[in-house]
Amino acid sequence: MNIPEDFLHYVWQFRLFDFKDLQTADGENLSVIHQGFLNRNAGPDFSNGKIKINETVWAGNIEIHVKSSDWLKHNHQLDESYENVILHVVFENDIPIKRIDGSVLPVLELQQRISKEFIMKYESLFLTLTDFPCIAQIKLIDKFIIDSFLSRTLIERFEQKTIVVIETLNKLNGNWDETFYQFIAKNFGFKVNALPFELFAKAIPQQIYAKHKDNPFQIEALVFGSAGFLAGQFEEEYPKKLKKEFQYLQKKYNIKCIEVSIWKFMRMRPQNFPTIRLAQFAALIVNANHLFSKILEIENVAELQALFKNLSINNYWKTHYHFKKVALNVNLQMGKTSINNILLNTIALFLFAYGKHINNEFYISRAIKLLESLPAENNAIITKYENAGVMIDNAFASQGILQLKKHYCDQKKCLYCGIGIKILKQV
Repeated sequence: MNIPEDFLHYVWQFRLFDFKDLQTADGENLSVIHQGFLNRNAGPDFSNGKIKINETVWAGNIEIHVKSSDWLKHNHQLDESYENVILHVVFENDIPIKRIDGSVLPVLELQQRISKEFIMKYESLFLTLTDFPCIAQIKLIDKFIIDSFLSRTLIERFEQKTIVVIETLNKLNGNWDETFYQFIAKNFGFKVNALPFELFAKAIPQQIYAKHKDNPFQIEALVFGSAGFLAGQFEEEYPKKLKKEFQYLQKKYNIKCIEVSIWKFMRMRPQNFPTIRLAQFAALIVNANHLFSKILEIENVAELQALFKNLSINNYWKTHYHFKKVALNVNLQMGKTSINNILLNTIALFLFAYGKHINNEFYISRAIKLLESLPAENNAIITKYENAGVMIDNAFASQGILQLKKHYCDQKKCLYCGIGIKILKQV
């Protein structure tokens, strides 16, 4: 296996090599007083290092390469910012390197100073073809170590999502209610119909619904009309009235409908049909105008869940899954899993994003507590980690796992993972 430079960064940072009788490639006595601080920006790999060569103490930067010749490949010999490098740490010293001023750069070769067992353990993680690198070892890691790193990945995940929230907020001139409305609409589409719901939410601003909050029928007309479902001909009285009402409102507000063809019905349970979700969404708009402002005031999880329960959905949908299609005993209310999905993916996110934006830890803490009170998601990724021995107690942990899988495990960034580092240290 080719030793990657990241591996050598890790070895140097945590001093995971044999320190006995250190010498430079020229045979001078070497002591590492401080290995320096890892630099992830441009310039030498470690800054503010301190070493002693023979009787002289040197302070400055330290550069790390797999081979000393990589110095030339990376054109450091032409870059004055590398002139203050005091030590070149390499796995293999294949050629001598000189600074721009002609002085020979001191070199420490690590090839014989890193244990074979340690390299084999590293290779076992990176050469695995399993679902994630440490699938065989993770069950041996203390739960405290795992939970601590999942706390970090959860925060990373929500900070990344917060960027998207704030970008939308800026486009909407700082209107949190409108931003929340667009995100929760997208969430109502779940994975399959997320895009149609997002386009639907952008077709009519929340302020228009607010003008008709006392007229549920007009809200329903606006919802189904802008979603494109009222373009056809109907025989039943309810959709005929909806269409007539929407035609009036469409002219009044110059509403552009989305194409009904983009809504997906295939391979879905009827209770998840977009028509049912739209009926639920219309009822939510009627029941909770300016929903985000209310959520900021509600701290009890049960009260948050209650916002989405017992919605006043038009009786037409008790006997229909779709316009023109009659059905029996339709379950109109949102299930517990769907409600928790919205609390997790929209409400917790917005509490976190709002707290970050106004620099108020109270709302960030509320977001974390909400995640800790919700059950873990049930999907293929979570199941794989549970089968490997990881205890995933709640949505806080499961969200952390999803971030871990995508940004660490899939990219084999074990050297940046608290769990991977713990495994590698057990040599």
